[in-house]
Amino acid sequence: MQRRVFVGGALALAARPVPAAEIKSGDIPQRVFGKTGEKLTVVGQAGGRFPLCTFEDACAVTRRAVELGINYFDNAHGYWNGRSEEVFGAVLPPFRKKVFITTKSTQRTRAGAEAELLLSLKRMKTDYVDLWQIHAVNEKEEVDRIFGPGGAIEAFEAAKKAGKCRFIGFTGHHDPHVHLEMLKRYDKYDTILMPLHIADAGWLSFEKLVLPVAVERKLGIQAMKTTANAKLLQSFSVSECLRYVLSLPVHCAAIGCTTIGQLEDDVRVAQSFRPLALADMDALRARAERIKGPGLEDWKRRPVQAGVAGPRYAGG
Repeated sequence: MQRRVFVGGALALAARPVPAAEIKSGDIPQRVFGKTGEKLTVVGQAGGRFPLCTFEDACAVTRRAVELGINYFDNAHGYWNGRSEEVFGAVLPPFRKKVFITTKSTQRTRAGAEAELLLSLKRMKTDYVDLWQIHAVNEKEEVDRIFGPGGAIEAFEAAKKAGKCRFIGFTGHHDPHVHLEMLKRYDKYDTILMPLHIADAGWLSFEKLVLPVAVERKLGIQAMKTTANAKLLQSFSVSECLRYVLSLPVHCAAIGCTTIGQLEDDVRVAQSFRPLALADMDALRARAERIKGPGLEDWKRRPVQAGVAGPRYAGG
């Protein structure tokens, strides 16, 4: 599902669009990205949804993000078979010292991860990434491979030592218990990326289980799936979704914008952001009660029925 299915429909009717000229560059709040010490804008442009637009449109969105003062740019080796990284390579090199670029690898061996990083750097036309992440860790068996002999963690440590990445972390969306296992196995991560949104607390909750540990470890905390791949937009506004997540103890949210309009919507929300009161957050969670669960979050582990697990989400 496209991230903003309802823009131009119900949401467009709800409020008059604000002219682009009213959006001022540099007004986006920044937060210190955990123990990295970096200051990142609370919203960032992610490359995961670029397959939903053309290469030229993806470049235009990325360029507009820079113009608006966004300094956090999220990507992964596998997004759009590498073309998402090529978008960043086409736009970001002139701004390299002003932006924080991330990418990710799904390889679980040292050799596989090192090969992906070299290609990612070539695509993005940079000598290093600010953050390199072990991507989409879904099962505990993968954790064993990552930390086994010749496992991917060796590539990540070597890349950081060699200056090919400044920081390392991991991501996942399938099961918070796997996140906890990753945290148990290793204490040298700089960052973490997890799905966080209004309905998460109702089903295999990353907010309840993982977020407190990440805060305690002083990790740089990134949020994704703030609108639950647009499914929440049937019941909540973009502003409610983003304000909820930014009211959690996170440092930034990776947003998969595919149009300049979507990007500017998010920037407007960020520029006017004020933390929600606890009562307001509870009220939003209560509204999500009727839609929470595996039907909404198809990327999480499915309940097993009659001995057969449901389909697994394969996205970023």
